[in-house]
Amino acid sequence: MGIKFLKRSIFQRLLGISATTKPGIDGCWNFADGKLTIDLAKALELKTPGGAIRFEGNNLPKRVLVVCGEDGEHRAFHNRCTHFGHRRLDPVPGTDTVQCCSVNKSTYDSGGNKIFGPTPRPITRYPVEKDQEKLIVSIS
Repeated sequence: MGIKFLKRSIFQRLLGISATTKPGIDGCWNFADGKLTIDLAKALELKTPGGAIRFEGNNLPKRVLVVCGEDGEHRAFHNRCTHFGHRRLDPVPGTDTVQCCSVNKSTYDSGGNKIFGPTPRPITRYPVEKDQEKLIVSIS
């Protein structure tokens, strides 16, 4: 299987502009006691395979990328490439990979392991539990 790359302009890659948006509905998530809790009824971006949201700010200690995988399972990653610049990550449509938004296109599999690019280490994958219409991501 060859590596697929996100279609991005050179300017988007040079500036490290993420393709993944923040939640479209305010108040769809909160962070307390080391847990990021996401209301799936409001986080519409996570309803379909390939959908993703980046969470940051509001006392969240680390940026988090949550992806609905091609298999319908939700995965959460520390949203920080381990390569120089520590850019954000984006899911690659039609695959279960995430890719750095920079020029080097460091790419990771669904477990957070490097499969392409100059990145020196894997990315952190956080445990995700589903409780009815809530996703609970343990940030440690």
